[in-house]
Amino acid sequence: MANTEDDSLYPIAVLIDELRNEDVQLRLNSIKKLSTIALALGVERTRAELIPFLTDTIEDEDEVLWALAEQLGNFIPLVGGEEYASCLLPPLENLATVEETVVRDKATESLRMIAARHSPADIEKHFAPLVKRLSQGDWFTSRTSACGLFAVCYPNVSVALKTELRMLFKCLCTDDTPMVRRAAASKIGEFAKAVEMEHLKSEIIPLFIALANDEQFSQDSVRLLAVEAGISIAELLNESDIETLLLPMFRSAASDKSWRVRFMIADKFTELQKAVGPTITKNHLVYHFTGLLKDVEAEVRASAANKIKDFCTNLPADIQEQVMMPHILPAVKELVCDTNQHVKAALASVIMGLSPIMEKDHTIQHLLPLFLILLKDEHSDVRLNIISNLDSVNKVIGIHQLSQSLLPAIVELAEDPKWRVRLAIIEHMPLLAEQLGVEFFDEKLNSLCMSWLVDGVFAIRSAATSNLKKLVTIFGIEWAQNTIITKVLSMARDPNYLHRMTTLFAINVLADVCSAEVITKFMVPVISNLAHDSVPNVRFNVAKTMAKVAPVLDSNTIETCVKPCLTRLHEEDDDNDVKYFASEAL
Repeated sequence: MANTEDDSLYPIAVLIDELRNEDVQLRLNSIKKLSTIALALGVERTRAELIPFLTDTIEDEDEVLWALAEQLGNFIPLVGGEEYASCLLPPLENLATVEETVVRDKATESLRMIAARHSPADIEKHFAPLVKRLSQGDWFTSRTSACGLFAVCYPNVSVALKTELRMLFKCLCTDDTPMVRRAAASKIGEFAKAVEMEHLKSEIIPLFIALANDEQFSQDSVRLLAVEAGISIAELLNESDIETLLLPMFRSAASDKSWRVRFMIADKFTELQKAVGPTITKNHLVYHFTGLLKDVEAEVRASAANKIKDFCTNLPADIQEQVMMPHILPAVKELVCDTNQHVKAALASVIMGLSPIMEKDHTIQHLLPLFLILLKDEHSDVRLNIISNLDSVNKVIGIHQLSQSLLPAIVELAEDPKWRVRLAIIEHMPLLAEQLGVEFFDEKLNSLCMSWLVDGVFAIRSAATSNLKKLVTIFGIEWAQNTIITKVLSMARDPNYLHRMTTLFAINVLADVCSAEVITKFMVPVISNLAHDSVPNVRFNVAKTMAKVAPVLDSNTIETCVKPCLTRLHEEDDDNDVKYFASEAL
């Protein structure tokens, strides 16, 4: 009997010992094994012994407390199911008051998970009192945690308790501590969705407006969180109420003295646009959006510039032109010459997307000159963003206009000193080739593609070989034989061994799209000759290339060319790597 009792106490004893160990990692591992210990104890002893122990004795490193908060969120099955979920509230309530933010946040998250599994009766009996205690705690830490619990609690309590919860939330919104008001501002949008419409207009929106104008302590951190909450609240209201109740706040945020608040509204502008609807957007938001595009702070301009395409796309079709031509386009023209490269890079990433909205004539007249300015910008990331979006312009203005206006600039970029810019051009070459057609490509761009094969940067040479494969897929084998294969194979005689290796790399990728006849007639002789190269790197790449092309060759070619070549490399070569790859190929 005594032994049985000792055995039953063993899991708790082990946990206590490990939680008192000086090694943080051991304590952390112990917390992570809580579910195993709970299973060993059973649901009754977990409720009666383990949970009280965790409630009373946990004072530890933040990492351990965070792990505990996470574990407790998944503990409902281990305490006997949803009817006993309330026993998990005390340890999580303690964790929701600690100083470290990440621990409090995890405890709040677990409390929200557990609240979702509570019955309405248990919410009112156990969870709502917890929210009240946290809301009225002496330390700001408990009050900040409480802000995240109102929305999950409110829908399931009595009318009287709802009134009390709204009053408590009001106290948190007007708390003396900025951290509490900040937490309230971040959660007021969520709480607004849970509150009845009559109370939303009469109580919650005035609180929100107070937070959005939180200048008592110059807390821009509170005001910027209120922007996102305002968008959530706007989604609940009709246009008339938005214009009356919320629009003044959004106007104020767009011209706030803090650049961080202006940045936040610029970042959320398209969400705001969707929330308030087209009429308010046209009558009020367009003015503020152009203001953000001209903001004195580069970060705000860049954030707003990123939203230009989405903002214009979201406008109703019947007002797009009358908004874009007099308001957006002049601001875009100013941004093209902005002094800050990040602003221009943000603009370059979206400006091409305006073409489908503005259609052909306006694109040619107004946007093409701007594209050219950005294509020639001194900063590589600006040029790169333009190149990456060429296809959207081509669909609107056609390849002839594109080749006349943008192609010279693209050719110039293909020879750019920065290799990443050259790489971006290579990646877009198949797209250009497909749209330009074979004649135009051969005349303007073929020599460019061949020059990349002897580039000084390996990434460019590698991308150039892959590019050749895509071009053969587009233009066909006959074009490849007449135009590129001879040029590629002639590089096998180049004095620079890197260029000779590029020949082998090109054969590797071209073999996927070339016929067996072309490979046998043109490529195999060149590979065989390179087997006598003085550089070991070339010779072991010969072995790898032979292995690549062998599956498509006939038995006669394999017996007379491939095997003798590989056998000689395996048996006679002085280099161990060459021997290894030759034996692998055999």
